Amino acid sequence: MMPSTVAPTRDIGRMLAPLQHAYWADVVRLRDALPDLDSRVLLHAGPAYAADAVVPVPVMQAAAQAVVFEGAAADVPAALQLLASGAYRFEPAQNHGVVTPLAQVVSSRMPMAEVRLGETARYAPLLEAGVPSLRFGSQDPSCVMALHVISRLGLGGLAPCLRSSPLAVAPWLRTALQQGDECHSRTGVANQSMIEALVAAFPALSDELLSTLSSNPNFVLTLIMAACACVLETQDGDIKAAGGNGVDFGVRMAGESCWRTVPATAPIGCFIPGLENTAVLGAIGDSAVVDFCGLGGQALSLAPALLSLWQDQLPTDAANRARHVLNEQTGLVCARSIAQSRVSPIVHLAMVEAHGVQGLAGRGFYAPPVSLFTSLLQG
Repeated sequence: MMPSTVAPTRDIGRMLAPLQHAYWADVVRLRDALPDLDSRVLLHAGPAYAADAVVPVPVMQAAAQAVVFEGAAADVPAALQLLASGAYRFEPAQNHGVVTPLAQVVSSRMPMAEVRLGETARYAPLLEAGVPSLRFGSQDPSCVMALHVISRLGLGGLAPCLRSSPLAVAPWLRTALQQGDECHSRTGVANQSMIEALVAAFPALSDELLSTLSSNPNFVLTLIMAACACVLETQDGDIKAAGGNGVDFGVRMAGESCWRTVPATAPIGCFIPGLENTAVLGAIGDSAVVDFCGLGGQALSLAPALLSLWQDQLPTDAANRARHVLNEQTGLVCARSIAQSRVSPIVHLAMVEAHGVQGLAGRGFYAPPVSLFTSLLQG
């Protein structure tokens, strides 16, 4: 059933206050953003994989695609052999100031959006396409081809413009929230607002670039992720990182270097017609930072379309949960508030098919167990 009560609409200005000074500042290759990072390191979403963990198939396929993009293998089968040999190693993206969506694995030459908040910078890969896509763990060769295109357009077309005049992120989010998009599961309005800002600031941008951005309404998502990661890092909150790797979901607390984790269960939601019996990977993606920054699942009261779409799956208090999980001063998801209220935040995550065949299976949400946060009150 539809959640029985809907929270009063949250004040959008107050929600976006921590993001007011976040700017899309550049497009750079990962190796230029992080020159000290070993080129054999592949960055994945969420916490580190345990030594005995089996890396999910979609992540392995995305990693193989990254190796192909790097030019180290001719195709995915050859790249998988390289990965099996131990030639590369996996590390959590957020441990290096990077956020990556779903199953996407980031490698040295990939084009990254650089978002800044004061002196803090966070990086996220430019999304190359809709479906098929690297973030869904696709083996389709078109993904690497599209990544080469967006790399050329981003580094050659966007980067010089952004370096001369960075673009504020918050206005896109304000427009989206005002029109019923919560800036995570639904990003079409924010993407269009971003494109309009680009055109207004840089009227000489190529039609090819603008067409590429328009054809993928999720393009803006990784920019939002990077901006939210900046906020989590700079604001006085108790959670500095959040995400899932398909096996475990975790958070990294202020002052700690290790992640606290729980087994990642699969998101629930609505399947693409015909895929209703698909096995879904456990919660995966660094896009959880969006929800922990007060958007996404904590902005459901502003997203009537999603409340309607998931009306049979959402908890009855879904639209009211923000007040139980957010810190009133920072507007961020607060571990202590969760531990005290015994209410979990809602995280909007795509449903990724577990076996690496179908890719995107549906659109849904995940609620990490309260037990992940209750240790804060122990002792």
